[in-house]
Amino acid sequence: MASGPALSTARGVNISVGSKIRDSLSLLDVLYANHFEGESFDPEFLEQTEVNFYRGAPPEWLNFHISEQGASDGTGSPFIKRDGYDTLTEEIRQRRKRPGVSTVKLFHQPGCGGTTLAMQVLWDLRKALRCAVLTGSTTETRNVAKEVVQLYKTGYQQNTVLLLLNNEQILENLQDDIMEEIKNQKVVPRMAVVILFSCVRKDVALHSDHVVLKRSLSDTEKPKFNEKQEELSERYTDQCGQFHGFNIMQTNFSQDYVRQACTVFSDVRKANRPPKTQLAAFLALLNAYVPGSYLLESQCLDFLKPKYYEDCTLKDRMKPFSHLIVTYQQDTSSERRVRMAHTMIAQSCTELMAEAGVTRSDTARNFLNDLCKGEVPHWLQGFVKDMLTKREAKKEVNPFNSAETKEQERFSRLILDIQKMESNVHSASVLKLASKKFKQNAFFPQALARFCYIEVKDYTQAERWAEQAKQRDPKNSFIADTLGQVHKNHLNNLKSKDIPVKPRQILRLATKAIEAFKDEEKLAETEHEVTNKEDGSTKVAHVFNTRGKFGYLQVCNIMYNVLVSQNENWRKVLTKNVSMCTVLESLGDSKLYRFNDLIRSLRDEVERKCEFFDKYLTYTKPDIRNDDASYISRDTSECCRKYIGDAPPRNMKKKCDDVIQKLKENMADTSAGVLSCLDRECTESEIKEITTWWKEIYSSKYSLTALVNYFIAHIMLINKKGPFTIAFSNRYLNTFKMEMPLSPKEAPELHMLALLLYWPADSEDKCEFDLSELIRRMYCSYEQAYKKHFGSRYLRPLFFIGKGQGLNRIIHRNLLEGLVLQQNRETKQDWSNNWSNEKIFHDPTVQKHLLKIEGVVHNYRVYATVGGTQIQVDANLRNSLWKPRQVCFYLGFTIRGPVAFGIQTVEKGGHWTKLEPEVTVVNKARTFSLRSGAGHFECRESALRWVCTGNISFRYRFCSWEDQMTKPVCIEYMPAGPLLDITITAGKIEELHLPHWIDCDSVTSDMFAVLHVDSCGDVLEKVSEVTSSHIKLLHPTFSPRGAIIRMKLGLSVKAFYDVLIFKTNKEFLTLHIYLVPLDSHIQETVKENETSMGSKVIPKPSPDKSLQMLDHFYLTADISTNAEIQPTKLKLRHERRNYFEVFIRSADCDFNLKLESTQKKSTQRNTVWTCAIRNGDYKNQTSVDEQGKHFVEVHRLTLINRVIDTGIILDQLLAKEIISTEAYNTVRSFTTTQNQMREILKYVNSAGRRAQDILHKIFKEEKSLKYLTSELEGSG
Repeated sequence: MASGPALSTARGVNISVGSKIRDSLSLLDVLYANHFEGESFDPEFLEQTEVNFYRGAPPEWLNFHISEQGASDGTGSPFIKRDGYDTLTEEIRQRRKRPGVSTVKLFHQPGCGGTTLAMQVLWDLRKALRCAVLTGSTTETRNVAKEVVQLYKTGYQQNTVLLLLNNEQILENLQDDIMEEIKNQKVVPRMAVVILFSCVRKDVALHSDHVVLKRSLSDTEKPKFNEKQEELSERYTDQCGQFHGFNIMQTNFSQDYVRQACTVFSDVRKANRPPKTQLAAFLALLNAYVPGSYLLESQCLDFLKPKYYEDCTLKDRMKPFSHLIVTYQQDTSSERRVRMAHTMIAQSCTELMAEAGVTRSDTARNFLNDLCKGEVPHWLQGFVKDMLTKREAKKEVNPFNSAETKEQERFSRLILDIQKMESNVHSASVLKLASKKFKQNAFFPQALARFCYIEVKDYTQAERWAEQAKQRDPKNSFIADTLGQVHKNHLNNLKSKDIPVKPRQILRLATKAIEAFKDEEKLAETEHEVTNKEDGSTKVAHVFNTRGKFGYLQVCNIMYNVLVSQNENWRKVLTKNVSMCTVLESLGDSKLYRFNDLIRSLRDEVERKCEFFDKYLTYTKPDIRNDDASYISRDTSECCRKYIGDAPPRNMKKKCDDVIQKLKENMADTSAGVLSCLDRECTESEIKEITTWWKEIYSSKYSLTALVNYFIAHIMLINKKGPFTIAFSNRYLNTFKMEMPLSPKEAPELHMLALLLYWPADSEDKCEFDLSELIRRMYCSYEQAYKKHFGSRYLRPLFFIGKGQGLNRIIHRNLLEGLVLQQNRETKQDWSNNWSNEKIFHDPTVQKHLLKIEGVVHNYRVYATVGGTQIQVDANLRNSLWKPRQVCFYLGFTIRGPVAFGIQTVEKGGHWTKLEPEVTVVNKARTFSLRSGAGHFECRESALRWVCTGNISFRYRFCSWEDQMTKPVCIEYMPAGPLLDITITAGKIEELHLPHWIDCDSVTSDMFAVLHVDSCGDVLEKVSEVTSSHIKLLHPTFSPRGAIIRMKLGLSVKAFYDVLIFKTNKEFLTLHIYLVPLDSHIQETVKENETSMGSKVIPKPSPDKSLQMLDHFYLTADISTNAEIQPTKLKLRHERRNYFEVFIRSADCDFNLKLESTQKKSTQRNTVWTCAIRNGDYKNQTSVDEQGKHFVEVHRLTLINRVIDTGIILDQLLAKEIISTEAYNTVRSFTTTQNQMREILKYVNSAGRRAQDILHKIFKEEKSLKYLTSELEGSG
């Protein structure tokens, strides 16, 4: 980087980056577009870097540069592209089109080359995107977000950031923080701001809809590795045998190869092991159980010690193990690191040493004693913690929803292997030593306590270590949970024994467990509160810990089962139906009375906790994709039934007490309980009874809550039974209306009902109440009641606004799921995907039931438009909020308030809903797949449109016209649009609209036809209708098909063409300039051919007019040094590549290109296109400095003072969606043109380069502004 680091821009031009910006990106390792360009290296250093990599060192950017240079000069072959490479790059390409933040995931097993593949993708995309690796602390997501947005915005041209990270756990937080930062900085992205590229090691077998790399080569990969092996054998004859990192992959991860490479460990003996053998054992154990781990070279040398070794390298000292170990340096600022050459080698060495008597536990204890002395470095503590406490995922990915199971192994892999190969005693001894070595760390004694109570059943030791863990981290509720689990499991273990246990012993243990869980509850409440940090910022516990509440209920369940099984009187005692003192004699132990306070508190405490979980599970779930474990609901319901439902309280005196008890028996005594009736699959008769009971309660004692629960029960009954023909009594509606507006102190459930009742129906455009104020009050109510406990969880939609009137239009979520099930009885539903991707709203039956709400997106918020007023609501998917636009959506309600689901753009001038296709790549051929419900849709990739009345799914691919146009049926015709091979996989298309590129003003509609390519004979089909951009077919059948147009004699056809400009990779400036139709397949083919030869695209605007086929076209360049242009003219034809080559030997300035045309028998030239080629467009070095300014920035003051009329400017900016209607009105409100221009320039400059270009174009094209623009451009 002789000229300094440079970043790519969206237009393909590089911009230089100053040291100030580089230094500010401290958390990112930025891969610059010109990385290593112009730098020279010592050949021996380059060779050693390559050798290290093939031996097993982690990849570094220089490896890719070496490979690229070798492929360029013919001395080597390029990096092998693994299966998944094309899919990843295509996914990234597709994600880049979507504004905002998106994610691409690569899962890989350790040692299979996943990190190399991820870095290879970044390296190959560095000139198109701004690539970086997250190297800083993963806990600083807010700071990472700031740096990512800064990297995106750097320079005058923004560009998408591709960020590689290896921590899947921070994805959601980081995505939220980046979105918040974009919002704060008021960035209006026209493309993806950042694509988070998650590269995650998974040691379990994976089956996922993301890209997965496993420890096995495919049939297409094997030949590539064999060829590479031959090349390396020729270049590195003597060293190739020790290229274990490469050889293991080339042999398809052969265990035989690994075993043979590790035979040196077969001679290891347990007694009198020299230091080098012990060090090799340490490295093997660490790398086998913690992928990516290492030791420092200095540590290793210190451990080996002997003075007579002082002049020897680590490699010499470690013989005969040296060939299995690699030493490398991650970057110039870090110390040299040491690790085993491959994970499989580390695993094999560990196994061989165990066979020789050097056990895993022995090595682990020695590791702790010898390498963890004094103050242990933080990074080494992390490795030890992972090795001894990290629990791996237990099962594969769910085949239906691709979400990983939350179930984990009980202990770390090392502890489990020691237990399996050796004994419980040895597993415990390792954890005990770690607990003593790391005296401040709470996780080691916590793991030891768990091992003691789960495996050893030594509850005394378990209690001791759990207490010690609490002492080390006294404010951590999750650490405190372990003590409660110890006592709970001890109690459960007593229950399972055949020997009867005395009630006193049961109650003593239960008391200890309950006290531990109550202490955990208190900690959970306090640790979730905001705490001030030293830097003045705030930190809030992300997840509220409910384990203490749930542990309490589990203990009550166990205690109930054990005591009642011994004596039925305990049932009445535990549920407070009799006092303990009245039945002490029958219980057989007078000393039990000391537990009376505990027992008297149980029923009320159980009821409170069950009510909490009723709300917790009804209103929320862990995240948008995953549900809570089923045992939480099961155990909670069981405890509630035992203590509350099956045991009416004594002395029920009030009139409605018996009704309330019936509701408790049916778990419907709260609003959440009523709301969960459908989820609990209550029958119609059960819901009828619940409705009646709530009506009775309301009638006997006026209560707003009772009235609301009666409303909700009635709504649930409608959703279960179907719409009622009899209207709901107005008396109840009027009573509720009198309470409006509700106080924020009322429960959120009441506010939700108010919004459901008073949100305007589909025939109304006004609301009796201020909807914004009702929503604000509901938010306040939620903040007070639930935010602390629900804040980190996904709020489930409870109801949706449907079509119709009254309560009949309130649709429960469960009803929508039932509709989908009815339509797809044979298909197992993946509800996590249906909701997280909002696929449920594509179902025509669902759409038929729901009311579509019109609205608008601006300032990263979505608003419902009601009677001309904009009402802010939440968005289910925040990625829908990037672009200001008119939208429509379905309105759902969570316990926090209204939420927009299924947000879709309302296209101007049309009713086509644009969909992004799913893309698969096989052997570089792309297939596009689409699914939709009923409606009018357009594919964003090809502009293909379709109309259907039900669910439809299909795929298509682009085909070449080359072989088709020579067929007899195509004589006198030329292609008019792309040739598409469409395959319907489900459903039926009523109308198909094929895109075309013909200027309809130059032809008649009867000239169009559609070619069907079929093995039984090709057919031309007449079209139903022709528009300016599409031809319409009714009830189409499918084969490869495309629009063609007849070339009538004497009638010229005009077509819309793009101009593609490429700067070739030649010594002197050589440009290839193509004229290509609006066919993405043809354009992609041209781009691939050019870029494969090293050409670089120079993005420029295309002609805004159509070009006449068969005209002659001339290209000229106004440059002082002569430009050689070949051919001198070309005849525009569809059947060949139309391109010019421009050669300029000593180009060093800006120049203009002009494309002119002449018609038959005419010498007059008509200019059809011009563009300016700037010096910076074609210079190999970075040509635009960091301070480069746009025309509208340079001439800001002049434009403010000399523009007379802003009306035409505002109208065009609004039409091109550069400014919103709100901004338009804001500008118009200023009384002077100077202030209006100031505001216009503020909006345009904040919107980025595209907006500036559009404003510049307006100035150049409008008659009243042309003179001023020419004058300013002439002035420099």
